[in-house]
Amino acid sequence: MAASNLLAGRVAIITGGGSGIGRATCQLFAKNGASVAVVDRTQSSLDETIASLPSDIDNQSHESFVADVSDGGAVRDLVAGVADAFRKPATILVNSAGITRDQLMLKMKEEDFDEVIKVNLKGTFLMCQAVSQAMVKSKVTGGSFINISSVVATMGNIGQANYSASKAGVIGMTKTMAQELSRFEIRCNSVLPGFITTPMTDKVPEKVIKMMLPMIPLGTLGEPNDIAETCLFLASNKSKYITGASINVTGGL
Repeated sequence: MAASNLLAGRVAIITGGGSGIGRATCQLFAKNGASVAVVDRTQSSLDETIASLPSDIDNQSHESFVADVSDGGAVRDLVAGVADAFRKPATILVNSAGITRDQLMLKMKEEDFDEVIKVNLKGTFLMCQAVSQAMVKSKVTGGSFINISSVVATMGNIGQANYSASKAGVIGMTKTMAQELSRFEIRCNSVLPGFITTPMTDKVPEKVIKMMLPMIPLGTLGEPNDIAETCLFLASNKSKYITGASINVTGGL
């Protein structure tokens, strides 16, 4: 049985759904009644996520899609493919796809800066644009876009000039989208995770993690489900009067 019917009858596109925060969000949304379009760059990770999703609600189904969110043509094909697969456009979008190419600013390669901006910021823009265009064209309202930013967008982080810039851009862009899309009854919010146990943070040296822990009042790293629960709230009608917000989920960091 599903945890609730908060998202029953709705289609949700979740990018970066093959692991970490994206996978946890797919699982929680499915438990709450959504049909989930899981998006990632590798089929093997998508298969693992799809296999973990419940589908015991009437008319609920889940599909996987391999796509590069930084490619406009691929994104438009993805959104059209989702509408075809579920026979209606998605009204929930979680942009969780993201990459890092860490290096000190003095040594950072131009291509590593560009690639992070391309995936994290441009990819979020392209997904929001394509999904909102599909909703407006179909005259479907009641949308909720949730863009995953990061606490480093507001505090910075050594070795992450590219990543912090991309995630700061997500916050500003989300606020603008919230203003532009409100007349179509589409809400847009961003979530700023702190240090969460994901494949991305697994690459962070242990000594860095030990340095960070004393700065977190709750004294521990977060779990992917901590972010997923926040996304569920923002996707549901429980947050119907929230748009343009940036919500920190950081343990107090």
